Amino acid sequence: MKGDYQDLVDEISALLGAPATLENRDFRLIAFGAHDSDDDLAMDPVRTRSILTRQSTAAVRSWFEGFGIARATGPVRIPAAPEAGVFRGRICLPVRYRGIVQGYVWLLDQEPGPDAGSLAAAMEVAQRIGLLLAEEARAGADLSREFLAVLTAGRGWQQDMAVAALRVALGPGGDGPHAAVCVSPWSGEAPASVPGAAAVCVVPWRGAGNQEPPAGGGPAGHSLAVLIRLRGADPLAPALTAISRLMPRGAGGAGTGANTGTGPGANTGTAAPKATPKAAAPDAATGVTAGVSDPVRALTGLPAAWQQATAAARAAAAGPRLGPVAQWSAIGPYRMLASVAEEALDDPVARTLRGPANPELARTAEVFLDCAGQAGRAAAALGIHRQTLYYRLSRVEQLTGLDLDEGEDRLLLHMALKAARLHG
Repeated sequence: MKGDYQDLVDEISALLGAPATLENRDFRLIAFGAHDSDDDLAMDPVRTRSILTRQSTAAVRSWFEGFGIARATGPVRIPAAPEAGVFRGRICLPVRYRGIVQGYVWLLDQEPGPDAGSLAAAMEVAQRIGLLLAEEARAGADLSREFLAVLTAGRGWQQDMAVAALRVALGPGGDGPHAAVCVSPWSGEAPASVPGAAAVCVVPWRGAGNQEPPAGGGPAGHSLAVLIRLRGADPLAPALTAISRLMPRGAGGAGTGANTGTGPGANTGTAAPKATPKAAAPDAATGVTAGVSDPVRALTGLPAAWQQATAAARAAAAGPRLGPVAQWSAIGPYRMLASVAEEALDDPVARTLRGPANPELARTAEVFLDCAGQAGRAAAALGIHRQTLYYRLSRVEQLTGLDLDEGEDRLLLHMALKAARLHG
């Protein structure tokens, strides 16, 4: 279908004698015509950014929409505005289907400009583009429905049928390795497009064991689920690239790179080093975390991959050193806890220390155990004197009845605290 878009854009370019650019209604670049002019003003900052990054900023989108392009049914002329990075005027051809705007074709304006007949012919081509965009949107909606059915179906024949329906909907794209991505919490609708995604949907958040969202924090409401096609030597790179576009501005994570944000544009833009444990929110600004599953070779492994992705997102919310983006393969003990502890554990050890009366004792015990029982490291991480650490640990032993010189008691306390953190 991308080839069809390019052919139609080239047809408009030929009709109007100017290079055309096609963007969807979210101002994401779909196709653009070649430009061989010596006019230095043609490649202004707005157009250059659109072509190089395949998107542009919200400010640029708002500026262009201020000329009424979303409501227009015919060509719209937009004057040059050097202060906005638009060195040359534009002609916008709204791309519509059944009255609904699907995207925009942009051309650089020039004197004397195309005549009315040429513009009318170009608008007819734009209508054909609108039909293609609408059909693609419908196909994407169908994929969202089938993808959601796989993630929410009960085990057994219901899940088997949902997977079979998704395989049919994906067609040849269903073959080959995929990974599941979970971004949580997620508000609003699923984005219109995600780089490398085979399917996208919004899933009501149901944690391990399908429990309700925790009242004390952590992921809540809804999650965004993304099915990512994998290819190349670095199999999870497409998943991390997609996450970098989906996470809120300012969030980041191991291997994701800088967040580029999303927005419009019309002719417009490894493992982390070992760290000392510290108590800090994975993304204090937004509270949003993301998880990535291991690659799966067949769609039958998708339900398990989604469990991995949601567990990794929950681990990123629970483990300060992991977030805000975590891969299932890198969440350590949370892999076991997410599988074993399908419901929040009511262990008396965790209950005693996680209550409102003993937050410092719980934090002290967790950091001490994270530091493998090394008192010097733990005291430094907590910013306290070693004698204060010893006093707090003795209080932990008194309250829990555990002996922190015993390996099994340490294991019980460590896992109880991590499980309580994982479940919010």
